[in-house]
Amino acid sequence: MLQPDENDPLPPDSLLAFRNFTEYLRINSARPNVNYDSCVEFLERQAESLDLPVLVFRTTTGKPMVLITWTGTELGLPGILFTSQMDVAPVCAIEWGHNPFAAEVANGRIYARGSQDSKSVGIQYIEAIRRMKTLRITLKRTIYLLFMPAENFDGHDGMGGFVQTEDFVGLNVGYVLCPGEASPHPEFVVFTGERCVWNMDVHCQGDPSHGSFLNENTAGEIVTRVLHKCFAYRTKQKNKLIAQPNWTIGNVVTINLTKIEGGDETYMVPKEFVLSFECRIPPERQQAVELEEEMAQWEELSDTIRVQYTVKEPQIPLASPDDIYWISLIEAAHVLKIQVKPQIFGGPTHRRHLHKAGVPVIGFSPINNTPMLSHIADEYLEIQTFLRGITIYYEIFYALGFA
Repeated sequence: MLQPDENDPLPPDSLLAFRNFTEYLRINSARPNVNYDSCVEFLERQAESLDLPVLVFRTTTGKPMVLITWTGTELGLPGILFTSQMDVAPVCAIEWGHNPFAAEVANGRIYARGSQDSKSVGIQYIEAIRRMKTLRITLKRTIYLLFMPAENFDGHDGMGGFVQTEDFVGLNVGYVLCPGEASPHPEFVVFTGERCVWNMDVHCQGDPSHGSFLNENTAGEIVTRVLHKCFAYRTKQKNKLIAQPNWTIGNVVTINLTKIEGGDETYMVPKEFVLSFECRIPPERQQAVELEEEMAQWEELSDTIRVQYTVKEPQIPLASPDDIYWISLIEAAHVLKIQVKPQIFGGPTHRRHLHKAGVPVIGFSPINNTPMLSHIADEYLEIQTFLRGITIYYEIFYALGFA
């Protein structure tokens, strides 16, 4: 495609960005069978076009992590790391009205898996640097672009393992921006925190018997007491969310029953059922305290109930509004005349691993007035939204690079 719209041609720099974006989108890097080799080759060519060095690290399972470095003038200053993912969410092609890996253009939109999450962000990083280098701008701080694989839950297949290496320590990273989400509203969402994960197995023991009896105090009856408490607690969290119109799901605790195990034969009443729950807890310490108190109340329902934490991650504090990086980001937003809305991300990201390494993180994608379609059929991004995102990152690089 020479131009996305022959009646309204793009200028040369925008056309190059558009072509690079669509080429990247056409690489089928959907999980689980990700074509990493083509992604790495593409990114190496981009680095070469910018005359920037590129390194490829490997995760514990051999997945690549591509690092492009734009060295600043003051090497003693901590650098800024910008991350994005090479792989994209799985697709069910029959649900799509467009080929998910053809980067088809219709009505000013680019339809492709990864157009929002997060290949657009990766290309916007590259094109913002290209624009700055064309203008012979050199920043004080070093800028790192890290193109990553999706992590497994414990993170050792991605950032969780990388932050423990000498390679990461040697970068001297002071601040990280990772992709966020599309906003359906005029304001842009900035994730200044995220919820941590707690998983619990609740063991409910009772009197075993034959299935033809009506014994008291069976494991099933104990289960009903726990579930009654669980759903009462969920209702309390729902009501909190309803009462605060400006809140999102990231502001409350979510708890969900995800698995029930127990019993061997249909004619026997088992001695034990085990209920598995997943919880997500916001950054405020009081929310974790209240959940621990709730778990203690569950155990008080019966001396045969035992709560076992299988995952209990530490809470992650909100980004400080007083640090120099956040202040610089807000200044960039003022220059761009855009509104940003801080939110708490609903699930775990690699922020938790960076926090353990002592590095603050912000989640941001320059996508507004757009429905969030990152895991949905016919994911798209408007061409003008994509191009404006390059300008936004240009100002962010400038602001952070001179902070």
